[in-house]
Amino acid sequence: MRWKKARRSDNVVDQRGKRSSLGGKGLSLGAVAVIVIIGLLSGQDPLQIVGNLAEQALGQGGINTGAVSQPAPPRNDAQSDFVRAILGDTEDTWRALFQQAGQSYKDPKLVLFNGSVSSACGFADAAVGPFYCPGDQQVYLDLSFFKEMAQRFAATGEFAQAYVIAHEVGHHVQTLLGVSARVQAAQQRGERVTGDNGLLVRQELQADCFAGVWAHHAQQRHAWLEPGDLKDALNAAQAIGDDRLQKQAHGQVIPDSFTHGTSAQRERWFSQGYKYGSVSQCDTFAAQRL
Repeated sequence: MRWKKARRSDNVVDQRGKRSSLGGKGLSLGAVAVIVIIGLLSGQDPLQIVGNLAEQALGQGGINTGAVSQPAPPRNDAQSDFVRAILGDTEDTWRALFQQAGQSYKDPKLVLFNGSVSSACGFADAAVGPFYCPGDQQVYLDLSFFKEMAQRFAATGEFAQAYVIAHEVGHHVQTLLGVSARVQAAQQRGERVTGDNGLLVRQELQADCFAGVWAHHAQQRHAWLEPGDLKDALNAAQAIGDDRLQKQAHGQVIPDSFTHGTSAQRERWFSQGYKYGSVSQCDTFAAQRL
């Protein structure tokens, strides 16, 4: 992937090497919600992740642990340059698409962190994986996740990493379009939103489709994909399907607990967005077949 063709974003906030803290309140409800919703991305049981965080806190003398030092990253390192390039290109794509629709696109911030981070959604550990917080409209990414993708999920390649970033930006697009608010309202009404046909799965698959929409327009602008790049992204989509992650973690598949969609569904909706490059082709909420 010839990603160096892309414009660099000014919206990356590099918090690696800064001091982080659990604070005095422990895990907020927002943090737990983040873990439940996207914890499967790391291939772990969300309850196990919560338990691990509690054990870490207790092991350090209680929840109010104070500041923890993190090693400072290299200056202008290649990984952060890559993130700035991909984020910048998503900005160019969505600004143009929103403008065509007579709307204004508000760029999200992307926060790079090491180990743990505090957001408007609460405290999160790196084990949660990349996530988007609608409360502060920011994407959070620990770059070690890319290494885990390669080692644990056999999802390699720069375009696969770009897909992960574009997926989280897709959630930001959903926030701006009001999709996230509608799903949240359904949760607050007590509606069941998990499961293989639930709203959470449809929301995640739409974010996959939006990632494909970005990839379509980025390729039109730059012609930057090299042989094997598209396959890498599709492999990444497959690698983090609910069915595959549950099989790896528990030895069985439990459709009633799906939150992201199956491997085949994630590949299909990314491909849908990439093929057509149109938001109108990403209405997973109206789709009869996911």
